[in-house]
Amino acid sequence: MVKIAFFGLDEHEQDVVREAFADERGYDVTLYTEPLTVENVSLAHDAEGVGVFVLSHVTREVLDRLPNLKIVAAMSTGFDHIDVDACREHNVAVCNVPHYGESTVAEFAFGLILALARKFRPTFARVDRGDFSRAGLTGMDLAGKTLGLIGTGRIGSHLARIAHAMGMTVIAYDVKPNPALTEDYGVRYMEINELLREADVISLHVPYMKGTHHLINDERLRLVKNTALLINTSRGGVVDTTAVADALGEGRLGGVALDTFEGEQVWIGEEFQGTGEASVDELRDALESFGLLHSDKVILTPHNAFNTQEAVERIIATSVENLRAFFAGNPQNVVAGTFIAPAPSAGGGRA
Repeated sequence: MVKIAFFGLDEHEQDVVREAFADERGYDVTLYTEPLTVENVSLAHDAEGVGVFVLSHVTREVLDRLPNLKIVAAMSTGFDHIDVDACREHNVAVCNVPHYGESTVAEFAFGLILALARKFRPTFARVDRGDFSRAGLTGMDLAGKTLGLIGTGRIGSHLARIAHAMGMTVIAYDVKPNPALTEDYGVRYMEINELLREADVISLHVPYMKGTHHLINDERLRLVKNTALLINTSRGGVVDTTAVADALGEGRLGGVALDTFEGEQVWIGEEFQGTGEASVDELRDALESFGLLHSDKVILTPHNAFNTQEAVERIIATSVENLRAFFAGNPQNVVAGTFIAPAPSAGGGRA
């Protein structure tokens, strides 16, 4: 009997997992609402597989306390919450969900673009106060404007399609240009600094790594139009929050919408509980990000771009299949660089 533990599931997500394993034999599945932490790791002591959202941090210390663990199923595309090097040393495979919500995140990103362009935040706040004046709420058309995509993977590609349908010109920067986007939607690829100078709207769709840390910084923000809108639905560390605050304060940006931002772990309690005390740097970043809200030109959302019922169900379905495939001896969606230990048989199949 293969023992698997899932962490960080709400009631609906638990129901989805139960349904996925309803006709399975050979698995002993336990479900927990709290994220996996070093404090509660004993709950999974005998587990051979764990499923975790980004709220669970699979550290070396956590792995040391899971002697039977063979696979971590990351219920996400990103896996920076998992110590991949430690997993390799412990002969623990890591699998992720390469794609589940390309259109989901792209729709959210375009929603943020529209919200900034049409000044939804100050509009809603004013109406909530019973003030129906339109003074100062003049927005801008998106048709005819230029969207600059930094990253044209699955999400960026979907956003290119949406923007094209809305009558926007689309330009892009990517280390691996996609010729199909040029052929189908007229996307023009260029260097990042050229894109920043030309774009009316800039949307980020890159992974977070050493090479993308503060990809948008003070120097690059000095290249953009003072009416430009900046959107980030990728990872917080891609954008230097201090540089954004300075650009807004000096009138060098038209608006900013951040679904991910530096210091978010301090504010998003349900997502980052159990990760320990915030560092001085994290607290500083959190205060800097929160301070942006003093401007009507800023929208912050709680890392919510992925969060639709359909997308979450796709995440769980793929994660369950990753676990099944691994224990059947046919690993899939394995994160590059992780060592795969020989998998035991699950001892059964569908009833």
